[in-house]
Amino acid sequence: MAAVGAFKDIIEGSEAYAEAFSHGDLSALPAARLVIVTCMDTRIDPLAIFGLEIGQAHVLRNAGARVTPDVIRSLIKSINQLEVERIVVMHHTDCGAAKIRIGGLRDAVTAATGNDPSNVEFHLIGDPEVALATDIDAIRSCPYFPVGTAVAGMSYDVRTGVVTTLHDTHVA
Repeated sequence: MAAVGAFKDIIEGSEAYAEAFSHGDLSALPAARLVIVTCMDTRIDPLAIFGLEIGQAHVLRNAGARVTPDVIRSLIKSINQLEVERIVVMHHTDCGAAKIRIGGLRDAVTAATGNDPSNVEFHLIGDPEVALATDIDAIRSCPYFPVGTAVAGMSYDVRTGVVTTLHDTHVA
């Protein structure tokens, strides 16, 4: 299948979006002074979950909502350059990053590509509570965030839509 054909549906969606586009005057600064770190899971709509709209928060997504070095890099910019004052790390129930077994993943990648991804850190989740606490601690202890920056660790239930706050702290 040609690349353009593979993306025809989203190109058409983009054209319709551009016709009705009304956000050209939004600031790059998030109005709620908030950044949300969450999973790439398609069942998560972070702005809607928190009653926000476009322009109100930065949203950083990756597999498992893990606070990786690249997330830290983006948070440094959000906080020190783009006036963010609050960070939410939102993990969720039924997360694929907690179900994947590293051996099986590496075998699947090797079988599909002929290349062993043994040098890739996948940041999988063994214990969800420990993973969230580890991610919150990585932010709290980062020397590049101002002391007092608000940090929350939350869990989103993909079956009920309920968000539970598990950590409510500040950068130390």
